[in-house]
Amino acid sequence: MSVSPRHGVATSTVPHHIGGVRVAGDGLRSAPLFNPATGQQSGNVPLADAATVGRAVAAAQAAFPVWSETPPLKRARILNRFREIVEANRAELARAITLEHGKTFDDALGEVARGIEVIEFACGAPHLLKGQFTDQIGGGIDNWSMRQPLGVVAGITPFNFPAMVPMWMFPVALACGNTFVLKPSERDPSASVLLADWFAQAGLPAGVFNVVHGDKAAVDALLAHPDVQALSFVGSTPIAEYIYSEGTRRGKRVQALGGAKNHLIAMPDASPAQVADALMGAAYGSAGERCMAISVAVAVGSIGDVLVEELQQRIVTLKVGSGLDDGIDMGPLVTAAHRDKVTGYIERGVEEGARLVVDGRQHASCSEEGYFVGATLFDHVTPEMTIYREEIFGPVLAIVRVPDFASAVELVNAHEFANGVALYTSDGGTARAFARSIKVGMVGINVPLPVPMAWHSFGGWKRSLFGDHHAYGEEGVRFYTRYKSIMQRWPSSIAKGAEFTMPVAN
Repeated sequence: MSVSPRHGVATSTVPHHIGGVRVAGDGLRSAPLFNPATGQQSGNVPLADAATVGRAVAAAQAAFPVWSETPPLKRARILNRFREIVEANRAELARAITLEHGKTFDDALGEVARGIEVIEFACGAPHLLKGQFTDQIGGGIDNWSMRQPLGVVAGITPFNFPAMVPMWMFPVALACGNTFVLKPSERDPSASVLLADWFAQAGLPAGVFNVVHGDKAAVDALLAHPDVQALSFVGSTPIAEYIYSEGTRRGKRVQALGGAKNHLIAMPDASPAQVADALMGAAYGSAGERCMAISVAVAVGSIGDVLVEELQQRIVTLKVGSGLDDGIDMGPLVTAAHRDKVTGYIERGVEEGARLVVDGRQHASCSEEGYFVGATLFDHVTPEMTIYREEIFGPVLAIVRVPDFASAVELVNAHEFANGVALYTSDGGTARAFARSIKVGMVGINVPLPVPMAWHSFGGWKRSLFGDHHAYGEEGVRFYTRYKSIMQRWPSSIAKGAEFTMPVAN
């Protein structure tokens, strides 16, 4: 895809990637792509129908027998070559992300780095897939276990991390011996095609990894296809519920990560300056389009007033603009429709009585072309307000004031979402009590974005996760494999005659 030097206006359609090669769409349906920083159309993406999805699944199904029998060490070596290619081309991948998503180039580089960490984890496949062995459990019998791949698995990924979230899925799935069909967001699809190209360069057999673009029709086709054994999804809660319900009722294994309303509790003994610094990156980084973004700051006791002042001082220095320009802290939102949705939430917050301290709609960049909303700050937000209850997914931070630690924990635990939470304090006893009593899947103590590293696992609780397994890490290995237990003995150790009692270890 050719691009112009600064804003990268594309001159071609982003293709599918099926059976190891780029494949044009059927021409019947497509969607426009836009550069969020300029508002200009930058290209098109085909929207797959059931037939195109079927081609991708068929390619993956055909590749599965050989790939699943490939020794884990050989699979790991291909993944390692892929990792080297991604590493060498990380700037190209980050640029593609910035052009279609809008996040700053440095932030896109960070996204790529976190994705590479999961590839590195998956390169340990020979160790990750080791079973357990018990010699002589009784009567000349040995017992061991193994983990075997599921077959064709699929990933449906969101727009906010077009490289990292797919890389949460397919490296682990492929390391375990599955073949993969990826349906990335149709808003920023180019990163996935680059990854598929680089897999081919790394020597991945044709059909093991496939990319199909599309909308709900493609999602429904993956849900309905009988050869798709499992689906992993990251996105909004309504869609996560739909995918989990539709997939499981068809007998598929489903892991669906939904929405979030992440809180940061600031205790009176915390440094207001440190809390404000943490909130600036956690609330406004990537224009708030992160599932781990902090969208609610819970000010406990006396810290509230000074915290608001500290945030105001920092917000006025925030640099908003094109993600490819130097020195930019925050880029645009991904689409015009999403920008309008976020500004609608700001209007709703004012209508419901929250104090609008900083209005991001008034930022100078908002008068330019592109999908910009500046950093927005609300104070005196209450749990009944829409801006507290619902996920905004934009640069909007709400301050809720509570009298004490117990009230803060009660507030967080009462929310329907339980993805991530943070506590800022200098007291070890408070921190320990918080870690034990908070009902949230990912917890940070003086860490604003507690995103687990690749060898741990990512996922929330309650309506932030549907399914039994978190993403990547050892939980990912469990999700993408079936556990098998084998008991064995040989004829020379078998006693004569029938045995009618329950076998026991002697």
